[in-house]
Amino acid sequence: MTRRQKGGYFQPGEGAPVPIEICIEKRVQFSDADIMGVVWHGNYAKYFEEASGELGRKCGLSYKEFRDARIQAPIVQFHVDYHRPLMLAERIKIKAAYVWSEGARLQTEFTVLKEDGTVAATGYTVQMFIDAMSGDVLLTIPDLLERCRRRWMSGDLL
Repeated sequence: MTRRQKGGYFQPGEGAPVPIEICIEKRVQFSDADIMGVVWHGNYAKYFEEASGELGRKCGLSYKEFRDARIQAPIVQFHVDYHRPLMLAERIKIKAAYVWSEGARLQTEFTVLKEDGTVAATGYTVQMFIDAMSGDVLLTIPDLLERCRRRWMSGDLL
C-alpha cells in the first residue's frame, strides 16, 4: 500500500491536534497547460505554493512574518503523486493542511481536486528553518512557529 492510499503522508503523534486546513479555488490558465490542454506536471508545485501561502497567512506564518522574524523556511522535501490530469480552463480546488510535528519543521499535505471532485494530485512538502542572516539551521522551534502552535493547540486556527 502506498502512502497516498493510507489517507495521508504524515502520521501525527498521539495527542497531536488535528491538521489546520484551507482550500482555494482557481481556474486552470492557458499558461499552465501544454499543447494538448493538459496541465504541465511542473505547475503542480505552483499550485501547492499558492495554497501554502494562504495557509501561512491564516496561521501567522506569512512571507512577511518570516521576513520580519529574520527566518527562512526552505523546502527540503517535495513530493507529488499524479492521479488524473487537469485540463485547460477547468475549475479546481487546492487543499493544503499543516500536519503537526514535534520538530522544528513544517509538514504540509496537499490535495488538488478536479471540477467534478475527483482527486487530480496529492503531495507534500517539508520545510526546515534557517536564520536569514547567518544561514544557520535552526534546530529549535523558532518563536514564529511557537506562536502558531499555541493558537493551533487552543483550537483558534481550526
